[in-house]
Amino acid sequence: MQKPGLPDSMTRAELEAENARLRAALMEAGIDPDHVADRQVQRNPQPFLNTSLSQSKIDEAALASREARHRAVFESAADFAIIVTDPRGIVTDWNPGAQRLLGWTAEEMQAHGAERIFTPEDRAEGRVQLEMQRALQDGRAADDRWHLRKSGERFWASGEMMPLFDDDGERLGFVKILRDRTEEHLAGAALQKAQERFETILETIEAAFAIVEVKFDADDHPIDYRFLEANPAFERQAGVNLRGKWVTEFAPNLEPFWFETYGHVAKTGEPTIFENYAEAFQRWFDVRAVRVGDPADRQIAILFNDVTARREADQRLRVSEALARQNAERVQLALAAGAIIGTWHWDLLNDRFKVDEAFARAFGLDPALGRDGIPLAQIIANAHPDDQGGLAAAINEAIARGGHYAHQYRVRRVDGNYYWIEANGRVDLGPDGTPLSFPGVVIDVEARRNIEDERDRAIAALRFLNENLEQRVAERSAELMQAEEKLRQSQKMEAVGQLTGGLAHDFNNLLAGISGALELMRLRIAQGRVTDLDRYMVAAKGATERAAALTHRLLAFSRRQTLDPRPTNVDMLVNGMTELIRRTVGPSITIETMRAQELWPALVDASQLENALLNLCINARDAMPEGGRIIIETANRSLDRQAARAYDIPEGQYLTLSVSDTGIGMTPEVMARVFEPFFTTKPIGQGTGLGLSMIYGFAQQSGGLVRLHSNVGQGTTVRLYLPRHTGVVAGGAEVASNVPAAFAHDGETVLVVDDEVTVRMLVADVLMELGYTVVEAADGVAGLKALRSNRNIDLIITDVGLPGGMNGRQMADAAQALRPDVKTLFITGYAEAAVIGDEALGPGMKILTKPFSIDALAARVRELMEG
Repeated sequence: MQKPGLPDSMTRAELEAENARLRAALMEAGIDPDHVADRQVQRNPQPFLNTSLSQSKIDEAALASREARHRAVFESAADFAIIVTDPRGIVTDWNPGAQRLLGWTAEEMQAHGAERIFTPEDRAEGRVQLEMQRALQDGRAADDRWHLRKSGERFWASGEMMPLFDDDGERLGFVKILRDRTEEHLAGAALQKAQERFETILETIEAAFAIVEVKFDADDHPIDYRFLEANPAFERQAGVNLRGKWVTEFAPNLEPFWFETYGHVAKTGEPTIFENYAEAFQRWFDVRAVRVGDPADRQIAILFNDVTARREADQRLRVSEALARQNAERVQLALAAGAIIGTWHWDLLNDRFKVDEAFARAFGLDPALGRDGIPLAQIIANAHPDDQGGLAAAINEAIARGGHYAHQYRVRRVDGNYYWIEANGRVDLGPDGTPLSFPGVVIDVEARRNIEDERDRAIAALRFLNENLEQRVAERSAELMQAEEKLRQSQKMEAVGQLTGGLAHDFNNLLAGISGALELMRLRIAQGRVTDLDRYMVAAKGATERAAALTHRLLAFSRRQTLDPRPTNVDMLVNGMTELIRRTVGPSITIETMRAQELWPALVDASQLENALLNLCINARDAMPEGGRIIIETANRSLDRQAARAYDIPEGQYLTLSVSDTGIGMTPEVMARVFEPFFTTKPIGQGTGLGLSMIYGFAQQSGGLVRLHSNVGQGTTVRLYLPRHTGVVAGGAEVASNVPAAFAHDGETVLVVDDEVTVRMLVADVLMELGYTVVEAADGVAGLKALRSNRNIDLIITDVGLPGGMNGRQMADAAQALRPDVKTLFITGYAEAAVIGDEALGPGMKILTKPFSIDALAARVRELMEG
């Protein structure tokens, strides 16, 4: 009795087995049967799902529902041919996708074997049985091969065959799933065939082919290239196997032309064709290059041939043609001048040298030689002994080379004397390239050789005259250089005289003030009148400070002043100097300042910058005797490579300090010399010519420069460029202040080393007044001896320039090795560039420039002691 709700033709077990087979097959094909069936069942809901039915009825309904779901999936897989067979391979089910793909209906395929869709070749090989066996062994059997449609048409399909089992493991049959891949297969086959054809061409052609990757540097300039792929002809044509290598590994000195050409193709995509010689390979190449692949990969394909042989043949042909033209021209000239002596013909195979009657008469030979001939050796024997070897070599070379021949040599003629002749001819070759004959003419070149000899003698005489002329010019140049050096020394002495005149005047005034004040102080002390001493001391102190300022100007001019560069806010420095400048230049001149927004700081000696600014404003004042306007301006300026090269300073960021006036301006002649040492437009005694030289030296020493712009009647602008400081600046220029002297702590000892007795005495007295224990030394050796003793020494105060073979810096370095904790204060009026200027001071080292005040000395000593 059939169970309700089930098809009449199937038992429940058969239905479950069918469902299992379909589900497994669809899952193997990558089709989700639940997803597809849900949509199908939603369109056709089962009406018999009712909770009032008995459990058995519900189970049977659920089973029927699953069967309907799977059948819906089976029927809707239109892109797949799904074929179900029994264990023998007889078709039991055939979906619409199979009918669409193969052409047979399900009814037409019932009771037929699956081999019906296989090609006769596969059927003959038992392909269906092989696939079923492999499916049973491996769980699946995949293949890609040709199959047959009902129409007999063949198509390429990707397929899989899988075995089907029930829950008890009993084999139910097989399912085969196919998909049409004919188009992809044909396209792939065509591509494979094209690839194979291309590779065959590359493997067999004589032209070299390579894929090249071009390397570029950080500036996108081509610097190398590597051969990624290369055909067999590459090694034959290039003479070396470079596959996978960079070309510079083989040819480090390869001409830049190759990098530039290939780099241009890789960057722009513009193909190129050229011929060029590669010195590293010693070959000529005919090259075609084109970009390939992604432009970002910078790859090109090159096809090239070694054309060295052709180029050499072309060169030989050009040489031969040129020689033939020259010979023809000589023969024509000889004919025109009547200089042809005779003709000859040499039978190379029989070695018979025949001549005409004119030839025979000219050389005293038997005219019968025109019929019989003689061996060539007799002709060579008639040549001058010195020319016989060269003649034989020239003949052998002509025969080996073929083509035209011309050679000049001396030969004895009928009068017994030797004369210059030229044998001019051409080697005739047989079809196989064998030399057959050597005809030619003999030309009289005696007169021409005489002219050439005379020309050579004239050239030698002229060369001798030229050499003598060069010697005379050299001697005269040396005399002029000596005269120029004497003139330079004279100008130098004149400049020194101008300098010393101004300096002597200034120093005599200052020394008069100092010595006069000291004399009056001594006289008043002897008289007991001490009330006026302060006035005299102030006068002496002022004169001393002016002398020190003059000395600093000299050192700045020579670029040997001791600078103390510190981070400086130039805007604050200018602001602090404005009132002083206004008082200095007087009420007839207006001072204006123009400051940059967020001006960068500078690493500079603030006091020297103040001095330079004041000097520039004084110069501006002197250029405006009727009054005018001074503009002080600050700005930030970035110099790129081109601008920095024009200014001859490193590129980077600078701040500028400019002083402009509305004065009389300068002529180009004055501007060209304005920074020269000692040059001044002021009368003698009113200026040393060191002002702008000092500013120029200070700017150069600070890592910057000075630029000048001026027009006559319109004014002048002087602009200082100072390197930007990237650190933090707490304030403006450091301003000296009168601070009380700092006294010593118990036991602190100072070593004072100075060869100047007066300075050493004054420093020692000041320190002892402050409570320090003082040890004195007159030179570096004595100072080092004190350092090697057992005495306690906390600080060294030393001059830089010391006698005895050891300067102050060397002694300080030795002291650091002996006593690592000792501090050093250099006191100097002249800093040796090699000792201080070119080296950074180490930790625990400071500089104090002479002359200095007692308070400054005491403050610097206390700073080092507590540092």
